[in-house]
Amino acid sequence: MTDLAVLYEHPVWLKPLFAALDRRGVDWRPIAIQDHVFDPGDARPPARVVFNRLAMSSILRQQEHGLFHCLAALDHWEGAGARVINGARPLAYDLNKARQLSLFGRAGLAIPKTRVAHRREDVPRLAAEVGYPVMVKANIGGSGSGMIRYEAPDELAAAVADGLTPMGVDGVVLVQAYVPARGGRIIRCELLAGRFLYAIALEGAGSTFDLCPADVCLADKPTIKVAAFQPPADLIAGAERVGAMAGLDVGGIEYMIDDRGGEPKFYDFNAMSNFVANPVEVLGFDPHDDLVDFLAREISRMKAPA
Repeated sequence: MTDLAVLYEHPVWLKPLFAALDRRGVDWRPIAIQDHVFDPGDARPPARVVFNRLAMSSILRQQEHGLFHCLAALDHWEGAGARVINGARPLAYDLNKARQLSLFGRAGLAIPKTRVAHRREDVPRLAAEVGYPVMVKANIGGSGSGMIRYEAPDELAAAVADGLTPMGVDGVVLVQAYVPARGGRIIRCELLAGRFLYAIALEGAGSTFDLCPADVCLADKPTIKVAAFQPPADLIAGAERVGAMAGLDVGGIEYMIDDRGGEPKFYDFNAMSNFVANPVEVLGFDPHDDLVDFLAREISRMKAPA
């Protein structure tokens, strides 16, 4: 049996990982999501260890996206005995911003004031509850998609009347009070094996909602600057708590400092968080080496006699 299978959708994003696996001589195979099918009656997983690298933004690249297909496949392979990294449980959180916010709350972390609905007609009433300016967000998004800021009730009412407010592929919408991020800065804490690995600050975040820090993402966002950042110990502990509660092996937890009172507000859980561009320059090390070390340990564990 193959040691590792990488389930992926975006080949350019995965090039650094694929290269690191080849350098280490790992026995691995790629599984492209776009044309993937599986037999639910087949109890053989594709590898001892399966690494899920599905991006929510795949809905922007394929009309017939694989989000819910992958949820079923990962659950099937877990049931078949594979060690699935970022499996069905964390993917179910990645697929649902409303569940992410509830998770942050259970972890004792502050979140933006939010209401969740499934009818467009409820959006103006909920916006009045949370206050303007207001963000209307699709429950499933990616790369900043499905988010629109409205400044006033008449602007939002017109958009609702024309059917132009975001809803998303699952018909669930978030109505969220806009949080002015102090200094236009977003902090992303990256976890590996459920523990804090590093954090970055994305400066100039107010210029876009697409805050992916990888090489292929930053090319069209020259206003975004990325730097290493050291969060306070309590916020690192909070991010690790979220990861443990969701079963997240590898991914990013994002927060901002509310400029109105200085309170950290957690708002995003990203199981397909790309490592930062130019990592050695920005961080002083390449996190792909740490990732492959982790994958190799999981492979060894699965190959060890029971």
